[in-house]
Amino acid sequence: MSAPTTTPARFTLDSAFGIGTVHPRLYGSFMEHLGRCVYSGLYEPGHPAADPAGLRQDVLALIRELGVTTVRYPGGNFVSGYRWEDTVGPRKERPARLDLAWKTTETNEFGLGEFMDFCRKTGTEPMMAVNLGTRGVEDALRLLEYSNHPGGTELSDLRIAHGGGEPYGIKMWCLGNEMDGPWQIGHKTAEEYGRLAAETARAMRMIEPDLELVACGSSGSGMSTFAAWEATVLEAAYDLVDHVSLHAYYEETDGDRDSFLASAVDMEHFIESVVATCDHVRARLKATKRINLSFDEWNVWYQSRPNPHHVEEWQQAPRLLEDVYTVTDAVVFGSLLIALLRHADRVTAASLAQLVNVIAPIMTEPGGPAWRQTTFFPFAQASRYGRGRVLRVEVDGPTYPTARFGDVPLLHATAVTDDETGAVTVFTVNRSQSEALPLEIDLRGVDAHTVEEHLVLSDADPDARNTLDHPDRVTPHPATGTLVKDGVLRAGLEPLSWNMIRLTRTQS
Repeated sequence: MSAPTTTPARFTLDSAFGIGTVHPRLYGSFMEHLGRCVYSGLYEPGHPAADPAGLRQDVLALIRELGVTTVRYPGGNFVSGYRWEDTVGPRKERPARLDLAWKTTETNEFGLGEFMDFCRKTGTEPMMAVNLGTRGVEDALRLLEYSNHPGGTELSDLRIAHGGGEPYGIKMWCLGNEMDGPWQIGHKTAEEYGRLAAETARAMRMIEPDLELVACGSSGSGMSTFAAWEATVLEAAYDLVDHVSLHAYYEETDGDRDSFLASAVDMEHFIESVVATCDHVRARLKATKRINLSFDEWNVWYQSRPNPHHVEEWQQAPRLLEDVYTVTDAVVFGSLLIALLRHADRVTAASLAQLVNVIAPIMTEPGGPAWRQTTFFPFAQASRYGRGRVLRVEVDGPTYPTARFGDVPLLHATAVTDDETGAVTVFTVNRSQSEALPLEIDLRGVDAHTVEEHLVLSDADPDARNTLDHPDRVTPHPATGTLVKDGVLRAGLEPLSWNMIRLTRTQS
């Protein structure tokens, strides 16, 4: 570990100053029929670890360890050509289809019923998306009736005949995906989509008034439609939806690692811009309710890199988007998690894209093992210990220059308290690539003064990664020297590191 040479980064924790309570859905993920996310990832009949339904039990165990709470399905771009009725009933009768989104062939062997079986086995909540690209209101209603109505109608009885006796009870629904993107099948103008989203939401609520519905925001903050799209859509559908979606991916480009490490600066600005747009529409409409945010696609994704695997059009489950993540990527990933937590008052759902193999924390080999990527560890730690109320953290400390964002704090941090036990968990990232960062936290406003654990994800090689041949090359390790004295926690944060510090109430 490098000797601390910079001035300390400091902040004060006070349980009286909170931001908001973490919604369990903040720790959601995303499973699309893309590449090997489903086939040979989650679902591989004949694998030694497969259960009778074809689900890989080694992968299910890792998903449980990861702590995923919700899973968005079936897309993503895939949903804009999705024919849900192709995915139900006897597998041998399901038709294969061309998937235009990813230029592959979809067998539909894994479908809606199989997805719900997966949710039951992992204890995750389904977050279903409806096709508003090639389809619309009627199809959304038919899917809702098939999924959630108890029985006595054609579609609910069809579900029962297919083995789904109990209603699926899906409460959260996405009204399409990235509908302003020219790459999207059936992409629309804001006016077209806003009207369609409102019509679909209104009709779905005629069946179940208490559904939670997510309207598509712009596909990204860099889109020319950004902000104006959200405002137009929400003016049409404000009273009918509960969330607006955000999507963002980050990668290191042109060797600019300093800016890459500061990616969360962009994410926080993105969140705050969408919040401002939502509240502007609220004021214009003189509405009382607030629209919350569903950040239902986020991750590190190297979109500019060529695929190292040979892929031909219309293959079944080819190797697509199989990024192998480094320690640097994991530190940025952890910083993005911190950004979500710092806005827990309005970001009430989020989906890490994606869950297995495709830009994912879990990797598999067909017929072989499954293993954890470096990004697995920050998510698992946050999901387990980042539950409760987020406390306000205002950092006073050193900064560093970046080409994209100007001067950026070396420390990115948040803290979550469990009001019942008084425990506090601090998540921090040291963005310095070369120097340890002294940390001082004034604990005058909390009762947790005992260091229970300080785990670090870092490595002497910033490009170290976990692979099939070396699946445990990178794992968290305990820090030394972290202590509380006179109500102040002091620690040294290793260079380029993700840190979790757990504090418990001192026993008298």
